[in-house]
Order: sequence, then structure tokens, then C-alpha cells
Amino acid sequence: MARRKRGRRIDGILILDKPQGYSSNGALQQCRRAFDAQKAGHTGALDPLATGVLPICFGEATKFSQYLLDAEKAYMATVCFGETRTTGDAEGEVLETRSAAHLTQELVEASMRGFRGAIKQVPPMYSALKKDGQPLYKLARQGIEVEREARDVVIEAFDLLEFTPGERPYCRVFVRCSKGTYIRSLAEDLGALLGVGAHLTALRRTQAGPFDLSQALSLEQVQAEDAEVLPKLLPVDAGLHHFPKLLVSDEDTEKLLRGQRVCVLNGTNSGIVRVARASGEFVGLAAVSEDGEIAPLRMIATHQG
Repeated sequence: MARRKRGRRIDGILILDKPQGYSSNGALQQCRRAFDAQKAGHTGALDPLATGVLPICFGEATKFSQYLLDAEKAYMATVCFGETRTTGDAEGEVLETRSAAHLTQELVEASMRGFRGAIKQVPPMYSALKKDGQPLYKLARQGIEVEREARDVVIEAFDLLEFTPGERPYCRVFVRCSKGTYIRSLAEDLGALLGVGAHLTALRRTQAGPFDLSQALSLEQVQAEDAEVLPKLLPVDAGLHHFPKLLVSDEDTEKLLRGQRVCVLNGTNSGIVRVARASGEFVGLAAVSEDGEIAPLRMIATHQG
């Protein structure tokens, strides 16, 4: 007899406004405990220093978290010039200080232009990327630095919002970027180009894919776990609306749910589609071939008592 899973079966997506000081996994576990949920996962880590949009998937929504990880992100960040730190942000130890009193808003803006578009970026040592099975941040804490291969990222927007001059000038910036972009590295690279060094003092994610702060709940609201919180969970497919929707008969739906392929003769374009019953109920993602055959990719499990 199968062992019954602990907790409640909850399916949907919570948009959390992650508070400062929590790791993404720490915030996730707080939400999971608040709902007594069987299964949960997040869709892209935020550093403890960072706050803002952290989509958390519950139950069946975890099957589709990868498609949210691939989505573009947007941030508001504060950069301090004239000081580099071990972690690239305010939580690290000071490595070097230089006078940055000569910096002007015009000079910073001109330097920022070179980071827009498709660029190469070297991931920071203080990151969760792994080298021979070890997270880089664990190696960094041991004083070990390893070579990291530069990665292709796209900076769609890098805008200066505010500049405060001084010996240690600050600027507030808005960034919209592709997945895998490290804002700490962007700040450090900008400081290096200006010849004074830089680090992040604040970071707030304002958007992750289709989700933004207007949909986010605070951790305090989630932990209240009153009758008003659960209904605010978004549907399982809330982050998948960029895929075209394909209505399938109940008979074919059951075949797809069993892992079988079916054929569609309505000229549907090839690619990934959101499969739904004739009633509109979402049942999963499937791949449509050029000859009209549908192969299930990720399907919703049917509820069992």
C-alpha cells in the first residue's frame, strides 16, 4: 500500500514578495508550512539581500516551473561606486576602495550603454552554479576561485533612474534581462569599466515572466493563512499563456493523460501548445509535430482521493 503523503494537496502559483534576509528556499519553506502543502518549488532564486517577485509553484504547478525559469526578469537595483566586495553586494567583505568623486550622471549613463543588448557575462563566484558537483559559493567561502566560462545574456533595458554624487556615488537603475543574468555582475562590470569598482547595495525583482509586484503577497500575508489567501493562488497554467491554446476532445485528452500520442487534423501549427479540454480546463503541455501529431510533454495528474 502506497504511503500517504503528508500535508494538503494544493495546486497553483503564489507570487511572493520575498523579504530581505531570506534565501529563496527559506522563503519557500515558510510558505509551504503556512499552507501545509504536500509539494512546492520556486522558479528562480533570489539572493538573501534581494526582495521582490518570487513565483512559488504548488502541487501540479511544479511540473511547469522550468518554463517560468526561462522567462525574462526585471529589477530595480542600487549600485555603490568606489568599493568592491567579495560577494559583489553589501553582504560581502570590502576588497578595495577608490575615490569615485569624479563620476557624473552623464559619465555613468554613457558607460551603461555598452551593456545593453546581447553581451557576455562571467557568473560570480558567489552563485549556486556548480563546479565538479560543488556550488561555487561554497568554494568561494573557502577562498577558492575557479575559472568560469562567460555566458550569453541579453540586457533589454539598463536605465539610470537616479544618481547621487560624492566620494561613494550611488545610482538607482532599472534592468530588464534574460534568464541567467546576474545583476551583481552587471554592477561590478560597470564599476570596472568606470575604473572605480562597484557593488550592489539593494536589489528588488519587480517582474518574473508574466508576474509582477502587483500580484505579490507579503510573507506575513501568506503566514496569516486566512480564508482570503488560498483563493489568491493563480492557476497552474498562469505562467504558460505565451503558448497557444489547443482544445482537445475528452477522448483524446484521456489518451494524452495516459502518455499516448494523438492526431489533430485542424492545421494547428507545430510547437508547444497548452492542451485543454473542450470545456477550457487546462490539462498540460504537449508538442505538435509538423504532421499534426500531438505528444504529451507535461500533463496534469488526476486527483485521487
